Amino acid sequence: MELNKKNTWYIPFLYGFVVFVANSIGSKIPVSSSINFEAQNFSNYQNLVSQHRLAVSIVTSFCYIIPIVLCCCYALTINEKNVRKRFINLPIAYATISISGWIYYYLAEIISLLISKKYLYITIKNILLVSSMYIFLECLFSFTLGFFIMETLHRKIFLPRFFPDGKIAATPGLIKPSNRFLFTVFYISVSVFPISFISFAYFTSISSKLGESDIRFIVFLIIIVVLDIVILITFQQYYSSPLKKLKEGTEKVKKGDYTNRVKIVSNDSFGELADTFNDMIASIDLNNKKILAVQNSILTGMATMVESRDNSTGGHIKRTSDGVRIFVNYLKTHPGYSELSEKFCNDIIKAAPMHDLGKIAVPDAILQKPGKFTDEEYEKMKMHSAEGARIVGEVLKEVDDEDFKKLAINVAHYHHEKWNGQGYPEKLVGEQIPFEARVMALADVFDALVSKRCYKDSFSYEKAFEIISQSGGSHFDPELTKEFIKCRNELEDLYNRFNG
Repeated sequence: MELNKKNTWYIPFLYGFVVFVANSIGSKIPVSSSINFEAQNFSNYQNLVSQHRLAVSIVTSFCYIIPIVLCCCYALTINEKNVRKRFINLPIAYATISISGWIYYYLAEIISLLISKKYLYITIKNILLVSSMYIFLECLFSFTLGFFIMETLHRKIFLPRFFPDGKIAATPGLIKPSNRFLFTVFYISVSVFPISFISFAYFTSISSKLGESDIRFIVFLIIIVVLDIVILITFQQYYSSPLKKLKEGTEKVKKGDYTNRVKIVSNDSFGELADTFNDMIASIDLNNKKILAVQNSILTGMATMVESRDNSTGGHIKRTSDGVRIFVNYLKTHPGYSELSEKFCNDIIKAAPMHDLGKIAVPDAILQKPGKFTDEEYEKMKMHSAEGARIVGEVLKEVDDEDFKKLAINVAHYHHEKWNGQGYPEKLVGEQIPFEARVMALADVFDALVSKRCYKDSFSYEKAFEIISQSGGSHFDPELTKEFIKCRNELEDLYNRFNG
């Protein structure tokens, strides 16, 4: 899904509601009636607050209004130029904004106490001390709860929706939560906050009589402990999940799979590490493809050089390679061959030009002979398949892709084997012949039939397909033969282009 204001308008408002809920819950932290360092002093202050309840309510309401206004300002200033940066930053930005209301409240309390001090006998030091402790708890709670909820929604739902491939850590202007920051939030959530709250509970416990607010205090403490357990489990996944993905990605690369990408969609250190990892793998994959392209060019060049020595097979490599491509692309769409992977099919196409590479070892006198071979000459010609397998194996010796190496060797080695066991060099029977060699055999023989050679004229398409059909079950795999004939129109078009 495309990231723009139209598609994401509701997310800032959803997160704004999360901020409101976090602040509302934070405001419910009960004040213990037992924490009264100077009973008279606190009593005077409570009386003052009661006398101006309306003013206090108005001041308190701004604790909610200010964060909401700031969140709205943040959302309204999102435009098409900064939507990516602002959207990714939403959880940390809104969580930070959420504590602004409590800071305002504490400043308002300081001002009101300083003014009240002139008219009433109030020692504001202890009041501000206790108040600062509660403000600190409320800030911690609001920030941690808000960030926890928004970051979870961001990681699990919204970032993967708009950035399915990741690649967000390099976005300019991001507020990147470091691992230290995330560990700090985690530590505050499951350690500092409960310990601070328990410290207040201590003052309550030394009281001889628990008041109603003290019971609420203990209930709230239980809720906090449960919440901390949930946060603990979630943050554990924050670290274990990306590390697991990185490990799995590394294992796949170790096995030679350079197509895999690690999908960690976040703007923290793990997201940055995943982006760097994916860029590295993409670079390795590109270099590997370049090396393979060079190797394929060498092999194709060698095959072309061999072909240039053979007076009877001009264009054979190109035609058979294109014939294999047409046939394999057809097989990929056939239900009976659905188990053929995309890579396997591509490997057959890549290996096709190498099938006659062994002819490089055949003497010119035999390779360029205009007539039919003697039995002795034919035996020497048959050696080209085994020699081709050896050459392909040597050239591809350092290639990491073992599957392709094996397949290319099989194509060179066994493309003259016959289904009935009368082929060469190993006289393999039926499915003993590798699948890729059976495919190559059909394209190779078809080209020999429809092409003019020094010792024969070209056959018509009708005659060539008739011979291919009759050879199914003797020379060729009977099932593959049926499917090869179904490619007749495309094969005829291919050869008409060559002949035209």
